Amino acid sequence: MSSSSSGPAGSRLFGTSRPLAIWVPLLIVGLLLVADQLLKAWALANLQEGVPAVPFVPGLISWVLVFNTGAAWSLFSGSALPLALGRLLVGLGVLIYLVRHPQPAALSIVLAMISAGAIGNAIDGFRFGKVTDMIYSPALSAVTKAVNAGGFPIFNIADSCVVGGTILLVLLSLRKPS
Repeated sequence: MSSSSSGPAGSRLFGTSRPLAIWVPLLIVGLLLVADQLLKAWALANLQEGVPAVPFVPGLISWVLVFNTGAAWSLFSGSALPLALGRLLVGLGVLIYLVRHPQPAALSIVLAMISAGAIGNAIDGFRFGKVTDMIYSPALSAVTKAVNAGGFPIFNIADSCVVGGTILLVLLSLRKPS
């Protein structure tokens, strides 16, 4: 099966590398989901809500348990189940796309990250009616507070996958053709 791009924008995004084997994005999604769910289980077993942050890498990352029934910055609070359904549909949709239409390595990895993050938070939404967050960054909070945007949200691995994957997707789309 050959891969073709659609014009200059397509060649920038999709590159010229061979598509990854179907199992690679599935493995990436599986590993990221396991890491996300294990850290959430650890947080639920070892942290208490309302207790001050516990430094992990002082000044950079601390552990603090919070729950979110919405999305980032508590948008759509109280909408855990509809958001879980949307996240699941997006995550599975992206994963099905990757299986049906193998993509070059960079794009496959980025889309697998986004898929894993969406599915990881969907699992929480369906299981608990809220998402478990535990990673706090004093450094990121200092930046957001400096620009009068309040504290940076407490997040989890799934959130990092979605945000990191989206940033990388934008950067890939800006890449010059090889």
